[in-house]
Amino acid sequence: GHERSAMERYAVTEELLAAGAPVAAHWIADRQSGPNLLRYGTEEQRETLLPRIAAGECFFVIGMSEPDSGSDLASIRTRATRNAAGDWVVSGAKVWTSNAHHCHFGIVLVRTSPADPASRHAGLSQLLVDLSLPGIGINPIRILDGGHHFNEVVFDDVVVPAGMLLGEEGGGWHQVTAELAFERSGPERFLSTYPLLAEFGRRAAATGDAGQLAVLGRLSARLLALRQLSLRIAAALDRGELPNIAAALVKDVGTTFEADVVDEVRRVTDVPASLDSPDPLGRALAEAQLHAPGYTLRGGTNEILRGIVARGLGLR
Repeated sequence: GHERSAMERYAVTEELLAAGAPVAAHWIADRQSGPNLLRYGTEEQRETLLPRIAAGECFFVIGMSEPDSGSDLASIRTRATRNAAGDWVVSGAKVWTSNAHHCHFGIVLVRTSPADPASRHAGLSQLLVDLSLPGIGINPIRILDGGHHFNEVVFDDVVVPAGMLLGEEGGGWHQVTAELAFERSGPERFLSTYPLLAEFGRRAAATGDAGQLAVLGRLSARLLALRQLSLRIAAALDRGELPNIAAALVKDVGTTFEADVVDEVRRVTDVPASLDSPDPLGRALAEAQLHAPGYTLRGGTNEILRGIVARGLGLR
């Protein structure tokens, strides 16, 4: 709410992540839903929602992926049709919706006109959906440690007011692509395993083990390179640009790095991974291993991201 720049937000986000702060519930609204409202929302939508987001009182969820669609957003089947009053009636389901059970609103990608074989991206729109509306069911998708972070959100003829269309009808693909530039490029896309890396760094420094120090050096170099690329995207966002291809690259390389941190630490240490371990390295390793399957899922799978980069470079 202070009209700060993307670079200033980056600094705050990086420190929160490095400290392992619990930030996931609110930062989707702060990171991408708010900017989307600023860019595409009506004045009424902005006046209603942005002050609540800035005050930390309104949490948002991302309604993109679906069963049988995943990262292939052009194939979504959740539909929205007009009723006699001009409102939208939404039916379908979304999956991997992080923290939907805590959130107040979602920006939901829906199909508002039939799919066109000549243009798979046509006919998509975004709706601002109040998650307390009748007909919405939120079902937990538990991860390996039993934690509840992901969800399935089911829409059963949910009536969404006409005034909650975000941007232009049929403009959903362009809008969601712009939104993903915010989601995929930040430090959260390569710092998920930072607590493990920091603990490993302390261990390597204490032991002086040559193998551990070599691994620490390689991982640190990759981390610094990723950070520089991510910072350049934050600067581009400040300039009003939408660096979609570079953002996809950060997400792909960043989540690969996160998984490699787990593998490399496990390779050069003999610490058992356990959430109940008296050793902080063992606890950090266990937590990272249990959450690792989600790293390449959230924000788009690596295969989809590589396709975006290849298309942007004219390779496909």
